[in-house]
Amino acid sequence: MKSTGARFGGGGTPVQVDETFIGGKSRNMHKSKRDALKRTGDLTPGGGGKTVVIGALERGGKVRTAVASDRKKKTMAPFIRENVEKGANLHTDEHQTCWWSGDEYMHEMLNHLERYVDGNVHTNGIENFWSLLKRGIGGTYISVEPFHLFRYVDEQAFRYNNRGPMTEADRFRYVMRKIVGKRLSYAELTGKEGETSAEAF
Repeated sequence: MKSTGARFGGGGTPVQVDETFIGGKSRNMHKSKRDALKRTGDLTPGGGGKTVVIGALERGGKVRTAVASDRKKKTMAPFIRENVEKGANLHTDEHQTCWWSGDEYMHEMLNHLERYVDGNVHTNGIENFWSLLKRGIGGTYISVEPFHLFRYVDEQAFRYNNRGPMTEADRFRYVMRKIVGKRLSYAELTGKEGETSAEAF
C-alpha cells in the first residue's frame, strides 16, 4: 500500500513497525514442495516459503501495509521512510537489528523472548492487526493466491482504518462509490493476464 497523506509520527505519537508471514504451514505442504524449499534455504523457522507483509501503525490511528519480497533492510527501510516522519518514535520487536541501523528515528525495541510490554513501549497494536488479517484470510477466504495477497491485505487495512463510526453498510456504500469505472478482468483475477486464449486452457 502506497503512502497516502501525511507520514505517521509527526505529532510525537509512537509508530509501531513490524512484519509477519502469510502462507500455509510447511507440514501441510506436499513433500516435493517442502524439499524444494529446503534446498533453497527458504524453509526456515517462521518463514517456510511464506510471503512477508510489513506494516506501520500509528498508535491509536491508522495502519499502512505492503507485501514484501523479504524482511531485509533494503526492503524495510524504504517502506519506513515513505510512511513515517523522520525523527518519529519507532517501536519494534527484536528483529529490527536485522533491518535497521540508522539514526533517523528514535527507536525503542522489545525482545519478545523477555517481555511484550515495557512501560509505554509495545507492538500490541500492529500485532492485533496481523491477527485480524490472518483470521480473515484463514477463516473467511480459506485459500489466497499469492498474486492476489496485496488485495486481501489492502482490504483488511481499509476495514481497520475505517472502523469506529462507520458501519458495515457505510463501508459498503463507500467502496461501491470508489469502484465506478474500475475493472478487474477474468484474466487478471485468475493470474493469466497476457496469455493467449490457447495458453489459458
